[in-house]
Amino acid sequence: MEDSARRGKYRTVEESVSRRSMAAERRNSRTSRLSNLYLFAYNSLQAFGWSVSLFRILRSVVITKSVDGAYAAAGELICLLQAAAFLEVLHGALGIVPSGVLFPLMQWAGRTHFLLAIVRRISEIQESPSVFITFIAWCLSDVIRYLHYALNCLKCCPPWITYLRYTTFIVLYPLGIAPGEIWLMFQALPFIKKTGLYAGFFSSIPFNYYDFVRVLLLFYPFLWFKLYLHLFKQRRSKLGKRHEKKKN
Repeated sequence: MEDSARRGKYRTVEESVSRRSMAAERRNSRTSRLSNLYLFAYNSLQAFGWSVSLFRILRSVVITKSVDGAYAAAGELICLLQAAAFLEVLHGALGIVPSGVLFPLMQWAGRTHFLLAIVRRISEIQESPSVFITFIAWCLSDVIRYLHYALNCLKCCPPWITYLRYTTFIVLYPLGIAPGEIWLMFQALPFIKKTGLYAGFFSSIPFNYYDFVRVLLLFYPFLWFKLYLHLFKQRRSKLGKRHEKKKN
């Protein structure tokens, strides 16, 4: 009798544990589906936004036969898209995606400072060819990147999209940085000094924004190279897996 009661008790406990485990799995599955749906929507909207930006810039070039109107054509939309990209830092921090926080934060902070703190505030440099170069490099890179992410959410990303995602950066990334961001910040220095840009913010600090940008320009290539090497590491990981699957 006692053995029978004990076995019945154990079965009851096991069934209870099994039910809790199944309930937890269902909750995790539901959360995973919601996260995946959110990521698909976010990446699809970003891909669409960058596609529209690229179209506006190219249309401006065709109509005006000049690259000077890149910011006027798509600058405000690109500012909005770049500001919204801070969500990607949160995605890494919350563990929604496996990217971590450091590299998304470095890329977001560098781009956002360049775009919102310098290009958007200094109208004299908005017609520079460097703006066109930067925007074209960003648009091409991000249309491919966000399209790749969105299709991966659906588990139907074609291999050629994956190849483009982890190959085009080899050219686009240096193009956007050197003749784009770095050269434009260098061109902005006289205007920053002349207008005393952000003087109020830096009034209680023993250096001004002009000095900050000059120091930033010294470190920019090293910070960029760290991100560049990280992208090559990702490329070896992602494209290496594809080659291994083909061999098998």
